[in-house]
Amino acid sequence: MDFIWNDGGRAASGFVGVAGDCVSRALAIATGTAYRDVYQDLGAAAHKTPRNGVRIDVAADYLKTRDWKIFSGNKAGFSPLLLPDGVVLVHLADRHDRSQHMTTVIDHVVHDTWNPADDGSYLVQSYWTSVTAQSDNRLPSASPKQSSNHEQELTQSEFDKILKRLRALDRTASNGGSTEGEKHNALRMMQNLMLRHNLSREDIVDQDNVEHVQFTRIACPVNGRRACNWEKHLAAYVTDHIFPTTQWFIAASGHRTLFWFYGPVADVKNTIALFRELLLTIATAAQLQFGGHSRGSGASYAEGYVEGLPRKAVKDSQVPSSQQQQNSALIQARTLTLHTTALEWLALECNIRLTTVRRAGRSQRDPNAEKRGKRDGSTHEVTVPNAPKRLT
Repeated sequence: MDFIWNDGGRAASGFVGVAGDCVSRALAIATGTAYRDVYQDLGAAAHKTPRNGVRIDVAADYLKTRDWKIFSGNKAGFSPLLLPDGVVLVHLADRHDRSQHMTTVIDHVVHDTWNPADDGSYLVQSYWTSVTAQSDNRLPSASPKQSSNHEQELTQSEFDKILKRLRALDRTASNGGSTEGEKHNALRMMQNLMLRHNLSREDIVDQDNVEHVQFTRIACPVNGRRACNWEKHLAAYVTDHIFPTTQWFIAASGHRTLFWFYGPVADVKNTIALFRELLLTIATAAQLQFGGHSRGSGASYAEGYVEGLPRKAVKDSQVPSSQQQQNSALIQARTLTLHTTALEWLALECNIRLTTVRRAGRSQRDPNAEKRGKRDGSTHEVTVPNAPKRLT
């Protein structure tokens, strides 16, 4: 399915941290209104922060006052191709539980931080269209196509000042060197500003810049309801050794298996590209040499190929080993923080909580084919997609 990652201008408006704000995001994308304005309007109508979602009737009233027309979705399976042309705002419900989601579809292309069409479990409860909404100018404030005037920039500048003021007050309240009076005054001023602008503490926290990371999840389908062991090993290789900030899980969908990769947006896109490239290379090599890759000698060859792929870390001889160990520790700590935050995002935004399931491997193996696969895999030069160019 066609999909464009789009946060509705949330990051550009100064908001940080993970949140279940699909309603604010979808409305900002569909109406072309600045995210901060949608956020504040929904907060005022719901009498609470919309950070973790609002009731559907609040969103419906917001759209009704702006002449958007609502239509029943008849609980049909969500397929962007079946929706009307132009800008369509869709209310979805999961067929398996009570979770709901709101997303925007523009000319049959999903604009969101993840694509609910890939799941196959969402039903269309209702959708809205507007005769005044044009698909060529309903992009978020972060988009280069979105025009902005001086008044909008001034408003955003004032909003940024509010966020900076809140963060400064938060630092004062958390500083052990502050007096009790300073802490009390800082907390009181923070509370007043948050209530006035419908903000929560999660909107202002900034821990090691992780709160500014933008997340997504993207599916890579493979044939067969049960994935091959070597395909799982390949997903683990790509995420463990090439893009350690990303994680993965699998789910069956009809006669296919979906490999879901989630984490920072750029890393997930690059992970998908590399995974597909290696998947095709290994499957083709196994097919040419053994007539297949899903069982028998072909599967053994593919497993050996993945095991033989290069895993050595690149060391800089000009950097002392102690410094390298310190850098490695910092990288591992940040990676762990990203993993934890990504899992939180997955649960809050996508209502997904993962469990670990272990299955036995194949009982029949071909040692010779596996050995040949290791040899071929060891000579494979793994090229990282979109890797930053470095001066040498």
